[in-house]
Amino acid sequence: MQTGEFTGFSVQLRDPGIAWIQFNTPERLNGLTQAIKRDLTETIVQAQMDNAVRVLVFTGEGRAFCAGDDISGQGKNIEGDALLPPIPPGHDSDIGTYEGLRHLSQTLNTGVRSCDKISIAAVNGVAIQTGMSLALACDFRIAAESSRMGSATLRFGLLPDEGGQYLLVQLIGVAKTMDFLINKRIASAAECLQLGLVHEVVADDELETRTMAFATELANGPQVSMRLLKRSVYNAWDLSWEQSLDEIAAKTAISDHHPDAREGGTAFREKRAPSYNKWLQDSISKEHPGRIRLRNVLAQLEGEARRLGLGVDEVQALGQELMSKLPE
Repeated sequence: MQTGEFTGFSVQLRDPGIAWIQFNTPERLNGLTQAIKRDLTETIVQAQMDNAVRVLVFTGEGRAFCAGDDISGQGKNIEGDALLPPIPPGHDSDIGTYEGLRHLSQTLNTGVRSCDKISIAAVNGVAIQTGMSLALACDFRIAAESSRMGSATLRFGLLPDEGGQYLLVQLIGVAKTMDFLINKRIASAAECLQLGLVHEVVADDELETRTMAFATELANGPQVSMRLLKRSVYNAWDLSWEQSLDEIAAKTAISDHHPDAREGGTAFREKRAPSYNKWLQDSISKEHPGRIRLRNVLAQLEGEARRLGLGVDEVQALGQELMSKLPE
């Protein structure tokens, strides 16, 4: 996947396969635009398809995780490279709002939930509206003590239009969701933990360390079984008892015969810690690291060319030439 500084966020790939995605406009409380959401969705797709990535982490810079959509009116001045070329953001009419939500805004949280790799929200500060729904879409949430979370859309006469109401009902039930949204509650980290909106609360200065430790533990786990299990758990929400049994039986037919399962059994008999994911390590080691780095650089060049309205044929031709000079 592409790493570096992009418009509204940065991406690092940390060992052992942790995609660290950090919102980096603290002066705007990490507010998101339609363009940023589109690029974040692209980043998630890249992470899904890259064997070097095992876990995704979302966090923010400064005193906010993400305080919702950027309503500062200064979105055009955000620094960083765009991953994708600009398109109309919608919201210019009734149908434009519908299309903007369905095809730009809502696809971000859908992408997080659809990604088979485990995601963690490291909630460093306020998570409001879009920020709250993004955090709730992640599989795990670790919150700093000073963080707060809420929808607050009714304060502006608006709705939680990116799936927040659905995610809240899943996590805390209808009655508490009604109270949370109608009464425009902004909950502290301790209250979020009590409600079941976050899994853990840590000291502010321990958030990154704790998140990295947990992400590393997940990254070293059996990735195939973990990804199948994630999908099965979310599928269970919409399935009957009989359907859920059939669904997990089909997935078990894969996991039971995977090398990770054999390694788990062998490690148990030998009374040692298992060493999973040899298949992943082999798939990554087959490609020369220089080719991976070059591919990232070329992808950034192509994105910049498209952003400027230029053709990418010359960039692609250069890439083919340079790739041919590197070992496989």
